[in-house]
Amino acid sequence: MRGRGRARTVALGVLPTIVGLVLLTLLAPPCAAAARSQPGGDGADRADAHPAGADLGPEEFESIPAYDVVLTIATNGDLHVRETITYDFDAGGAHGIVRRLPYRIGDRLYEIRGVRASSSTGAPARPRTRRWWHDLLISVGDEDRAVRGRQAYVIEYTVTGAFTPGDVHDELNWDALGGAWEVPIREAAVRVEAPVVLRKARCRAGTSAAGTPCLRDRDGPYAIEFTQSALRPRESMFITVRLPKGAITVPPPRHAPPHWAVTWAGAGLLALSLAGVAAAARGARAAPIGLEAGPGRSQAVPVERGALLAVLGGALVVADVADEVRAHGAWAVSIGDASMAGVGAAAVGSAVVCLHRFRMRITRRRPGEGNKVGR
Repeated sequence: MRGRGRARTVALGVLPTIVGLVLLTLLAPPCAAAARSQPGGDGADRADAHPAGADLGPEEFESIPAYDVVLTIATNGDLHVRETITYDFDAGGAHGIVRRLPYRIGDRLYEIRGVRASSSTGAPARPRTRRWWHDLLISVGDEDRAVRGRQAYVIEYTVTGAFTPGDVHDELNWDALGGAWEVPIREAAVRVEAPVVLRKARCRAGTSAAGTPCLRDRDGPYAIEFTQSALRPRESMFITVRLPKGAITVPPPRHAPPHWAVTWAGAGLLALSLAGVAAAARGARAAPIGLEAGPGRSQAVPVERGALLAVLGGALVVADVADEVRAHGAWAVSIGDASMAGVGAAAVGSAVVCLHRFRMRITRRRPGEGNKVGR
Protein backbone atom coordinates (compact mmCIF):
# COMPACT_ATOMS: atom_id res chain seq x y z
CA MET A 1 0.00 0.00 0.00
CA ARG A 2 2.86 2.37 0.81
CA GLY A 3 4.36 1.78 -2.63
CA ARG A 4 1.05 2.61 -4.31
CA GLY A 5 0.68 5.74 -2.19
CA ARG A 6 4.12 6.93 -3.15
CA ALA A 7 3.42 6.22 -6.80
CA ARG A 8 0.28 8.35 -6.61
CA THR A 9 2.23 11.11 -4.88
CA VAL A 10 4.91 11.07 -7.55
CA ALA A 11 2.25 11.08 -10.27
CA LEU A 12 0.65 14.14 -8.71
CA GLY A 13 4.02 15.85 -8.73
CA VAL A 14 5.04 14.90 -12.25
CA LEU A 15 1.64 15.44 -13.92
CA PRO A 16 1.66 19.25 -13.56
CA THR A 17 5.19 19.28 -14.95
CA ILE A 18 4.11 17.30 -18.01
CA VAL A 19 1.11 19.59 -18.48
CA GLY A 20 3.40 22.62 -18.32
CA LEU A 21 5.75 21.20 -20.94
CA VAL A 22 2.84 20.30 -23.23
CA LEU A 23 1.53 23.85 -22.93
CA LEU A 24 4.99 25.12 -23.78
CA THR A 25 5.06 23.02 -26.94
CA LEU A 26 1.57 24.02 -28.01
CA LEU A 27 1.94 27.69 -27.24
CA ALA A 28 5.41 28.39 -28.68
CA PRO A 29 4.94 31.63 -30.61
CA PRO A 30 4.60 30.91 -34.33
CA CYS A 31 6.76 33.61 -35.93
CA ALA A 32 5.26 33.16 -39.38
CA ALA A 33 1.69 33.54 -38.09
CA ALA A 34 2.64 36.60 -36.05
CA ALA A 35 4.28 38.20 -39.07
CA ARG A 36 1.25 37.48 -41.22
CA SER A 37 -1.30 38.91 -38.81
CA GLN A 38 0.75 41.90 -37.68
CA PRO A 39 -1.29 45.00 -38.44
CA GLY A 40 0.99 47.00 -40.65
CA GLY A 41 4.37 45.55 -39.67
CA ASP A 42 7.14 46.50 -42.04
CA GLY A 43 7.22 43.03 -43.67
CA ALA A 44 10.10 44.15 -45.87
CA ASP A 45 11.65 40.69 -45.86
CA ARG A 46 8.55 38.99 -47.24
CA ALA A 47 7.39 38.99 -50.83
CA ASP A 48 3.70 38.70 -51.69
CA ALA A 49 2.75 35.24 -52.84
CA HIS A 50 0.05 36.72 -55.08
CA PRO A 51 0.24 40.34 -56.23
CA ALA A 52 -2.86 42.32 -55.37
CA GLY A 53 -5.06 43.05 -58.35
CA ALA A 54 -4.18 39.84 -60.21
CA ASP A 55 -6.90 38.02 -62.13
CA LEU A 56 -8.92 35.80 -59.82
CA GLY A 57 -10.15 33.53 -62.56
CA PRO A 58 -13.64 31.99 -62.46
CA GLU A 59 -16.17 33.30 -59.91
CA GLU A 60 -15.84 31.49 -56.60
CA PHE A 61 -18.79 29.89 -54.86
CA GLU A 62 -18.23 32.21 -51.91
CA SER A 63 -16.77 35.71 -52.04
CA ILE A 64 -16.87 39.16 -50.54
CA PRO A 65 -18.17 41.50 -53.25
CA ALA A 66 -17.55 44.62 -51.15
CA TYR A 67 -15.60 45.35 -47.99
CA ASP A 68 -15.74 48.93 -46.66
CA VAL A 69 -13.80 50.05 -43.58
CA VAL A 70 -13.84 53.39 -41.78
CA LEU A 71 -10.97 54.05 -39.35
CA THR A 72 -11.69 57.05 -37.13
CA ILE A 73 -8.79 58.30 -35.00
CA ALA A 74 -9.90 59.87 -31.72
CA THR A 75 -8.02 62.59 -29.85
CA ASN A 76 -7.40 60.20 -26.93
CA GLY A 77 -5.54 57.79 -29.22
CA ASP A 78 -8.36 55.26 -29.62
CA LEU A 79 -9.15 53.82 -33.03
CA HIS A 80 -12.87 53.47 -33.79
CA VAL A 81 -13.49 50.92 -36.55
CA ARG A 82 -16.62 50.37 -38.61
CA GLU A 83 -16.56 47.51 -41.12
CA THR A 84 -19.32 46.90 -43.67
CA ILE A 85 -18.89 43.44 -45.15
CA THR A 86 -21.03 42.23 -48.03
CA TYR A 87 -20.69 38.45 -48.08
CA ASP A 88 -21.97 36.20 -50.87
CA PHE A 89 -22.72 32.73 -49.48
CA ASP A 90 -22.93 29.65 -51.66
CA ALA A 91 -26.11 27.62 -52.22
CA GLY A 92 -25.53 25.57 -49.08
CA GLY A 93 -25.63 28.64 -46.88
CA ALA A 94 -23.91 29.25 -43.55
CA HIS A 95 -24.68 30.51 -40.07
CA GLY A 96 -22.83 33.80 -40.48
CA ILE A 97 -19.27 35.11 -40.63
CA VAL A 98 -16.26 35.17 -38.32
CA ARG A 99 -13.95 38.17 -38.12
CA ARG A 100 -10.48 37.55 -36.64
CA LEU A 101 -8.81 40.45 -34.86
CA PRO A 102 -5.33 40.16 -33.32
CA TYR A 103 -5.26 41.40 -29.74
CA ARG A 104 -1.66 40.29 -29.24
CA ILE A 105 1.12 40.62 -31.82
CA GLY A 106 4.41 39.30 -30.55
CA ASP A 107 4.45 40.67 -27.01
CA ARG A 108 2.38 43.78 -27.86
CA LEU A 109 -1.16 43.86 -26.42
CA TYR A 110 -4.19 45.66 -27.87
CA GLU A 111 -7.50 46.21 -26.12
CA ILE A 112 -10.58 45.58 -28.27
CA ARG A 113 -13.88 46.63 -26.73
CA GLY A 114 -17.39 47.79 -27.58
CA VAL A 115 -18.02 45.12 -30.21
CA ARG A 116 -21.37 45.60 -31.97
CA ALA A 117 -22.88 44.09 -35.11
CA SER A 118 -25.92 44.55 -37.32
CA SER A 119 -27.19 43.59 -40.77
CA SER A 120 -28.92 45.76 -43.34
CA THR A 121 -30.24 42.67 -45.17
CA GLY A 122 -32.04 41.20 -42.16
CA ALA A 123 -29.57 38.39 -41.53
CA PRO A 124 -29.03 37.32 -37.91
CA ALA A 125 -26.26 39.54 -36.54
CA ARG A 126 -25.81 38.77 -32.86
CA PRO A 127 -22.07 39.11 -32.13
CA ARG A 128 -20.26 36.56 -29.97
CA THR A 129 -16.61 36.96 -29.02
CA ARG A 130 -14.00 34.53 -27.78
CA ARG A 131 -10.23 34.48 -27.65
CA TRP A 132 -8.24 31.89 -29.54
CA TRP A 133 -4.46 32.00 -29.39
CA HIS A 134 -3.60 35.66 -30.16
CA ASP A 135 -6.85 36.55 -31.92
CA LEU A 136 -10.24 37.78 -30.83
CA LEU A 137 -12.85 35.88 -32.86
CA ILE A 138 -16.05 37.82 -33.55
CA SER A 139 -18.80 35.46 -34.72
CA VAL A 140 -21.75 37.27 -36.30
CA GLY A 141 -24.88 35.23 -36.99
CA ASP A 142 -27.10 32.57 -35.48
CA GLU A 143 -26.05 28.98 -34.85
CA ASP A 144 -29.65 27.81 -35.35
CA ARG A 145 -30.37 29.69 -38.56
CA ALA A 146 -28.54 29.45 -41.88
CA VAL A 147 -28.43 32.27 -44.43
CA ARG A 148 -27.90 32.12 -48.17
CA GLY A 149 -27.17 34.50 -50.98
CA ARG A 150 -25.73 37.97 -50.52
CA GLN A 151 -25.85 39.41 -46.98
CA ALA A 152 -24.46 42.62 -45.53
CA TYR A 153 -22.97 42.85 -42.02
CA VAL A 154 -21.74 45.85 -40.06
CA ILE A 155 -19.16 45.28 -37.29
CA GLU A 156 -18.07 48.09 -34.99
CA TYR A 157 -15.43 48.09 -32.28
CA THR A 158 -12.83 50.29 -30.59
CA VAL A 159 -9.12 49.55 -30.31
CA THR A 160 -6.94 51.03 -27.56
CA GLY A 161 -3.17 50.96 -27.89
CA ALA A 162 -3.07 50.88 -31.69
CA PHE A 163 -0.68 53.84 -31.97
CA THR A 164 3.03 53.56 -31.32
CA PRO A 165 4.58 56.70 -29.81
CA GLY A 166 7.75 58.10 -31.36
CA ASP A 167 10.12 61.00 -30.83
CA VAL A 168 8.74 63.23 -33.60
CA HIS A 169 5.51 61.49 -34.59
CA ASP A 170 3.02 58.85 -33.45
CA GLU A 171 2.41 55.99 -35.86
CA LEU A 172 -0.52 53.71 -36.61
CA ASN A 173 0.08 50.42 -38.43
CA TRP A 174 -3.15 48.54 -39.03
CA ASP A 175 -4.21 45.49 -41.02
CA ALA A 176 -7.59 46.84 -42.11
CA LEU A 177 -9.10 43.60 -43.47
CA GLY A 178 -7.43 41.05 -41.21
CA GLY A 179 -5.66 38.88 -43.78
CA ALA A 180 -7.56 35.79 -42.61
CA TRP A 181 -10.43 35.61 -45.09
CA GLU A 182 -10.42 32.36 -47.07
CA VAL A 183 -12.46 33.86 -49.94
CA PRO A 184 -11.56 36.57 -52.49
CA ILE A 185 -12.53 40.19 -51.92
CA ARG A 186 -13.75 41.84 -55.11
CA GLU A 187 -13.73 45.49 -54.04
CA ALA A 188 -12.28 46.94 -50.83
CA ALA A 189 -12.13 50.49 -49.51
CA VAL A 190 -10.54 51.87 -46.35
CA ARG A 191 -11.30 55.43 -45.23
CA VAL A 192 -9.06 57.06 -42.61
CA GLU A 193 -10.42 60.03 -40.64
CA ALA A 194 -8.29 62.05 -38.21
CA PRO A 195 -8.83 65.06 -35.92
CA VAL A 196 -5.83 66.79 -37.54
CA VAL A 197 -4.62 67.25 -41.09
CA LEU A 198 -3.51 63.95 -42.60
CA ARG A 199 -0.16 64.55 -44.24
CA LYS A 200 1.46 61.13 -44.00
CA ALA A 201 -0.77 58.18 -44.75
CA ARG A 202 -0.25 55.24 -47.06
CA CYS A 203 -1.76 51.86 -47.93
CA ARG A 204 -0.27 48.64 -49.29
CA ALA A 205 -2.32 45.70 -50.54
CA GLY A 206 -1.31 42.04 -50.57
CA THR A 207 -0.08 39.56 -48.01
CA SER A 208 2.21 42.01 -46.20
CA ALA A 209 2.84 45.70 -45.74
CA ALA A 210 5.43 45.50 -48.54
CA GLY A 211 2.74 44.80 -51.15
CA THR A 212 1.22 46.83 -53.97
CA PRO A 213 0.36 50.51 -53.34
CA CYS A 214 -3.39 51.10 -53.09
CA LEU A 215 -5.28 53.73 -55.02
CA ARG A 216 -5.95 56.79 -52.89
CA ASP A 217 -8.42 59.66 -52.95
CA ARG A 218 -8.15 62.58 -50.54
CA ASP A 219 -11.48 63.80 -49.17
CA GLY A 220 -10.52 67.12 -47.64
CA PRO A 221 -7.59 67.66 -45.26
CA TYR A 222 -8.85 65.29 -42.55
CA ALA A 223 -9.77 62.16 -44.52
CA ILE A 224 -8.18 59.86 -47.09
CA GLU A 225 -9.78 56.87 -48.80
CA PHE A 226 -7.81 53.93 -50.18
CA THR A 227 -9.27 51.39 -52.60
CA GLN A 228 -8.16 48.06 -54.01
CA SER A 229 -9.77 45.51 -56.35
CA ALA A 230 -9.44 41.75 -56.76
CA LEU A 231 -7.82 40.70 -53.52
CA ARG A 232 -7.06 37.01 -53.29
CA PRO A 233 -7.82 34.93 -50.18
CA ARG A 234 -5.70 36.03 -47.19
CA GLU A 235 -4.69 39.28 -48.87
CA SER A 236 -5.42 42.52 -47.07
CA MET A 237 -4.84 46.27 -46.99
CA PHE A 238 -2.18 47.57 -44.61
CA ILE A 239 -2.62 51.15 -43.44
CA THR A 240 0.17 53.35 -42.07
CA VAL A 241 -0.61 56.78 -40.59
CA ARG A 242 1.89 59.19 -39.00
CA LEU A 243 0.61 62.09 -36.93
CA PRO A 244 2.71 64.94 -35.53
CA LYS A 245 3.83 64.47 -31.95
CA GLY A 246 1.20 65.87 -29.60
CA ALA A 247 -1.62 65.91 -32.16
CA ILE A 248 -3.39 63.19 -30.17
CA THR A 249 -2.86 61.60 -26.77
CA VAL A 250 -1.07 58.28 -27.18
CA PRO A 251 -0.98 55.96 -24.16
CA PRO A 252 2.20 53.90 -23.70
CA PRO A 253 2.04 50.48 -25.37
CA ARG A 254 1.16 47.47 -23.23
CA HIS A 255 3.29 44.34 -23.41
CA ALA A 256 2.83 40.80 -22.13
CA PRO A 257 5.75 38.61 -21.06
CA PRO A 258 7.02 36.43 -23.92
CA HIS A 259 5.80 32.83 -24.02
CA TRP A 260 9.39 31.61 -23.70
CA ALA A 261 11.14 33.68 -21.02
CA VAL A 262 13.81 31.22 -19.87
CA THR A 263 17.26 32.72 -19.28
CA TRP A 264 20.62 30.96 -19.20
CA ALA A 265 20.23 30.60 -15.44
CA GLY A 266 17.01 28.61 -15.77
CA ALA A 267 18.35 26.47 -18.59
CA GLY A 268 21.55 25.79 -16.68
CA LEU A 269 19.64 24.81 -13.55
CA LEU A 270 17.53 22.35 -15.54
CA ALA A 271 20.63 20.88 -17.21
CA LEU A 272 22.35 20.38 -13.85
CA SER A 273 19.25 18.68 -12.45
CA LEU A 274 19.00 16.27 -15.37
CA ALA A 275 22.73 15.56 -15.17
CA GLY A 276 22.30 14.75 -11.48
CA VAL A 277 19.48 12.36 -12.28
CA ALA A 278 21.60 10.56 -14.88
CA ALA A 279 24.55 10.29 -12.48
CA ALA A 280 22.32 8.94 -9.70
CA ALA A 281 20.86 6.33 -12.06
CA ARG A 282 24.31 5.10 -13.08
CA GLY A 283 25.40 4.97 -9.45
CA ALA A 284 22.34 3.00 -8.40
CA ARG A 285 22.97 0.36 -11.04
CA ALA A 286 26.64 0.03 -10.12
CA ALA A 287 26.19 -0.04 -6.31
CA PRO A 288 26.44 -3.40 -4.47
CA ILE A 289 23.19 -5.21 -3.88
CA GLY A 290 21.90 -5.68 -0.38
CA LEU A 291 22.77 -2.35 1.23
CA GLU A 292 19.15 -1.23 1.09
CA ALA A 293 17.49 -4.54 1.93
CA GLY A 294 16.15 -3.46 5.27
CA PRO A 295 12.99 -1.36 4.93
CA GLY A 296 13.69 0.85 7.95
CA ARG A 297 13.33 4.53 8.66
CA SER A 298 16.56 5.28 6.76
CA GLN A 299 14.90 3.97 3.60
CA ALA A 300 11.55 5.72 4.00
CA VAL A 301 12.75 9.25 4.75
CA PRO A 302 14.71 9.83 1.49
CA VAL A 303 11.84 8.41 -0.57
CA GLU A 304 9.28 10.61 1.12
CA ARG A 305 11.49 13.62 0.59
CA GLY A 306 11.84 12.72 -3.08
CA ALA A 307 8.06 12.49 -3.47
CA LEU A 308 7.64 15.84 -1.73
CA LEU A 309 10.27 17.40 -4.00
CA ALA A 310 8.42 16.10 -7.07
CA VAL A 311 5.14 17.58 -5.85
CA LEU A 312 6.73 20.93 -5.04
CA GLY A 313 8.44 21.03 -8.43
CA GLY A 314 5.15 20.41 -10.24
CA ALA A 315 3.45 23.08 -8.12
CA LEU A 316 6.19 25.57 -9.04
CA VAL A 317 5.56 24.97 -12.75
CA VAL A 318 1.81 25.45 -12.32
CA ALA A 319 2.35 28.64 -10.30
CA ASP A 320 4.69 30.10 -12.92
CA VAL A 321 2.28 29.34 -15.76
CA ALA A 322 -0.84 30.45 -13.88
CA ASP A 323 0.64 33.82 -12.94
CA GLU A 324 0.43 35.29 -16.44
CA VAL A 325 -2.71 33.37 -17.38
CA ARG A 326 -4.51 34.97 -14.46
CA ALA A 327 -3.26 38.43 -15.47
CA HIS A 328 -3.75 38.33 -19.25
CA GLY A 329 -5.96 35.33 -20.10
CA ALA A 330 -5.75 31.68 -21.05
CA TRP A 331 -3.37 32.24 -23.98
CA ALA A 332 -0.81 34.31 -22.07
CA VAL A 333 1.28 31.37 -20.87
CA SER A 334 4.84 32.40 -20.07
CA ILE A 335 7.47 29.77 -19.31
CA GLY A 336 10.28 31.24 -17.22
CA ASP A 337 13.12 30.26 -14.92
CA ALA A 338 10.66 29.26 -12.20
CA SER A 339 9.21 26.60 -14.51
CA MET A 340 12.67 25.28 -15.30
CA ALA A 341 13.47 25.09 -11.59
CA GLY A 342 10.19 23.25 -11.04
CA VAL A 343 10.89 20.77 -13.84
CA GLY A 344 14.35 20.14 -12.42
CA ALA A 345 13.03 19.62 -8.89
CA ALA A 346 10.29 17.30 -10.12
CA ALA A 347 12.83 15.30 -12.14
CA VAL A 348 15.17 14.88 -9.15
CA GLY A 349 12.35 13.99 -6.77
CA SER A 350 10.87 11.47 -9.17
CA ALA A 351 14.31 9.95 -9.75
CA VAL A 352 14.80 9.46 -6.00
CA VAL A 353 11.54 7.53 -5.71
CA CYS A 354 12.02 5.52 -8.90
CA LEU A 355 15.61 4.53 -8.05
CA HIS A 356 14.56 3.44 -4.58
CA ARG A 357 11.83 1.22 -6.04
CA PHE A 358 14.33 -0.16 -8.54
CA ARG A 359 16.76 -1.09 -5.76
CA MET A 360 14.02 -2.63 -3.65
CA ARG A 361 12.85 -4.88 -6.50
CA ILE A 362 16.40 -6.15 -6.99
CA THR A 363 17.10 -6.82 -3.33
CA ARG A 364 13.90 -8.88 -2.98
CA ARG A 365 15.18 -11.37 -5.55
CA ARG A 366 17.38 -14.37 -4.80
CA PRO A 367 20.97 -13.36 -3.93
CA GLY A 368 22.42 -15.03 -7.03
CA GLU A 369 19.86 -13.40 -9.36
CA GLY A 370 20.27 -10.02 -7.69
CA ASN A 371 24.07 -10.07 -8.10
CA LYS A 372 23.66 -11.03 -11.74
CA VAL A 373 21.42 -8.04 -12.36
CA GLY A 374 23.71 -5.73 -10.35
CA ARG A 375 26.63 -6.49 -12.60
